[in-house]
Amino acid sequence: MRILSQEEEHDDNAEVTWEDQQRINTFSKLNTRLRGIEERITTLKQEKEALDDLSMELELADEDEPVMYKVGEVFLHLSHSRAMNRLEKDQNELNSELSNLTDRAEECEKSMKELKVILYAKFGRAINLDE
Repeated sequence: MRILSQEEEHDDNAEVTWEDQQRINTFSKLNTRLRGIEERITTLKQEKEALDDLSMELELADEDEPVMYKVGEVFLHLSHSRAMNRLEKDQNELNSELSNLTDRAEECEKSMKELKVILYAKFGRAINLDE
């Protein structure tokens, strides 16, 4: 045990106003949203790797044979050229979604940093906003 300085003791007694509670709630919402976005980004990166692997395989495949291509929950027989077109379209959509999610994650992080500065300035060690 240690004795708290008056400054540390004062930090624990900081009154939580309605505005402070709203900031804390907003921080919590942003943190939850950021975790969901990060999980989705991880999933999309795995899908991107799979599509990149598929692209390499299709480049090596015989152009005269139909290709089994997954659309939703089913596999369809597509010609090599249609499969390549579909693959390019899927890759572009995936890259667009990844870019969008990355931007949203950055916005969340920026807002969270701003809230951290405000809340730590008022509450100091009495509040923990780190994971």
